[in-house]
Amino acid sequence: MIKDLIAKEVRRQQEQISLIPSENYASKAVMEAVGSPLMNKYSEGIVGKRYYQGNIFIDELEAEVKRLALQLFELNPEEWGVIVQAATGSIANMAVLTGLLELNDKILSMHLYDGGHLSHGWKMPEGKKVSLGSRLFDTYFYSVEANTQVFDYQKIKAQAAEIFPKMIISGGTAYPREIDHKAMSEAATNVGALYVADIAHEAGLVAAKVNSSPFPYADIVTMTTRKTLRGPIGALIFAKKEFIPRIESALFPGIQGGPLNHSIAGIGVCLEEALRPEFTEYATQVIKNAKTLGVELEKRGFTLISGGTDKHLLLLDMTHMKMSASEYAKKLEEVGIIVNKNTIPNDSGKPWNPSGIRIGTPAVTTRGMKESEMVKIAEWMEGVIGGRYITIGKEVVALTKEYCIH
Repeated sequence: MIKDLIAKEVRRQQEQISLIPSENYASKAVMEAVGSPLMNKYSEGIVGKRYYQGNIFIDELEAEVKRLALQLFELNPEEWGVIVQAATGSIANMAVLTGLLELNDKILSMHLYDGGHLSHGWKMPEGKKVSLGSRLFDTYFYSVEANTQVFDYQKIKAQAAEIFPKMIISGGTAYPREIDHKAMSEAATNVGALYVADIAHEAGLVAAKVNSSPFPYADIVTMTTRKTLRGPIGALIFAKKEFIPRIESALFPGIQGGPLNHSIAGIGVCLEEALRPEFTEYATQVIKNAKTLGVELEKRGFTLISGGTDKHLLLLDMTHMKMSASEYAKKLEEVGIIVNKNTIPNDSGKPWNPSGIRIGTPAVTTRGMKESEMVKIAEWMEGVIGGRYITIGKEVVALTKEYCIH
């Protein structure tokens, strides 16, 4: 039964187009590492200080993955450390929060509806505490400007000066523009706060130098490895070396037990792949595809939050379209185009019934698609609004056969 379900999912991935910006296709080498016998070994602790015997090669593996991570982002190992054991991005962020803050300390982070993330201490506008971070800490949020749908960093600085947080966090899941890390760092420095840059979505783009790097400005940088880095589910926590021991202790034994050695190996493989010249070509094409898709959708009557994108994702405002975001996501799935409904700035809807659609180009670019295919996808997305389903479904399958994965 399980084998059959895996086969069905493989076929679904082959025959459908993933436009979810947090999804990608890992290489065969990454999947082989994740499926390796490394999963058989328990290795609580850190390199050289394990609670179980038999970790000589696990220590070598983890040390090598750390070395690769620092190399990829061109970081001085005398100044920066990296933790590779966090199982997910949310766990990585919680380790940073609990390792470096005291109970009820103030946090200033991006509003969820404006592109932020649950793990940054999200609580609902009416005050309901949603994430664990919001229950442990006093969380506040900065927002985009209503007229431009981008951040005014002078206002963020002023807000920080009023709140006086211990930590300021940037990054999230649905902000289409680049973050001004220098400005965010200045806002933090002005009030003596730590600056944490969460580049879960942009990690591969930063590594390829097609998006700006937070490392010259941030105290801590977190990221996931499954999105633009094309790795397995996992996370990396980079921090100035003085913060590493506290974050490590928060992660283990505070949050996690034994690390997922097979996933760490998969992360290592994806880092090796990201060091190759062709990865820069890939990341460059990701942005070209996203910009092209945005222009083509705008031509066809779609409204883009912030007017476009600087990276791999687009956010569509469905408020004035013929279909709601939820209905549109379902109709697209019927023809084999996979997106996700998403909140937008000043959304009158709730997260389970929002007004936006989030799309991205990492996965289609991995399949080899370029600008001409983005034009086709935009045509199909317009066609679904117009009620043309059967023809589009057949065309989608034909395209996916042309750009097969694995």
